[in-house]
Amino acid sequence: MSESQGCVGFSGLECRPVGPSDAEMISAHRQEMFLEAGGDPENLQLMTQHFRPWLEERLGDGRYYGFKLLDGDQPVAAIGLMSIDWPPHPSHPTLDKRGYVLNVFVQPAYRRRGLASALMQAADAEFARRGITFAVLHATETGKPVYEQSGWAGTSEMAKFIS
Repeated sequence: MSESQGCVGFSGLECRPVGPSDAEMISAHRQEMFLEAGGDPENLQLMTQHFRPWLEERLGDGRYYGFKLLDGDQPVAAIGLMSIDWPPHPSHPTLDKRGYVLNVFVQPAYRRRGLASALMQAADAEFARRGITFAVLHATETGKPVYEQSGWAGTSEMAKFIS
């Protein structure tokens, strides 16, 4: 393992922070992730059209950050992170923010090698570096076991569509 800019290379892959030039890769990974989870392709294309400019703005100003694993110059896995404004809470009583993990994706040919777990460790280290002591994520059924092995647990969160 080799350390590079706050994240650890893993299994011969180089770990790098994501930046503005990664918007297309992150958008494609996100669309594929939701497609694999059973999303409607037409709806996901629409989502991606709106996600890309949202992402570009946040990559540009640093509100969206994270890491990518590279095989040579090809990104094969990535993770997105955000520090979100949140009122002090029993889980973080002195802090007004929490971490948010999103868009964890590993290319199919690179799965079952521990890459998602390595990216989650990088996320933990980055959140700690930023003083964030509590983080949340929304897991797909495929991702749940990876997160549970890293110490993540379900919460009482609920959701509702508003019409």
